[in-house]
Amino acid sequence: MAPQAGAQGGGSSMISFLFFGGMILVMWLFMIRPQTKKAKLQKQFIDNLKEGDKIVTIAGIHGKVKKINDNNTVLMEVSPGTSFVIERSAISMEYTSAQQKAADTK
Repeated sequence: MAPQAGAQGGGSSMISFLFFGGMILVMWLFMIRPQTKKAKLQKQFIDNLKEGDKIVTIAGIHGKVKKINDNNTVLMEVSPGTSFVIERSAISMEYTSAQQKAADTK
C-alpha cells in the first residue's frame, strides 16, 4: 500500500516549476522593468538637451551646454571662458533635475 514513486514526484516538480516562474516574474517586475524605464527616461533627457541648458555631470560639475557635437559629446561651459568636452552619458538626469527645481523655487 505504498504510494507510487512517479505520482509523488510529479506534483512536487510542478510546484517547484511554478515557484521558480514566480521568482522570475517578481525579479522582472521589481528589478528589470524599473531599470529599463529609467534608462529610457535618461536617453530621452540626453536627446532633448539643447544649447543654454544648465546641467550637472555625474561627477558633480555644474555648467551650461555651449555646443552639442555630432560624436555624442557636449561642450560644457563651467565659467566664462572655461569649457570642457564631456560625453553625453556623463550628464546626470537626477542631479540636473534637482538643480533646476531648486533654481525654480528661488
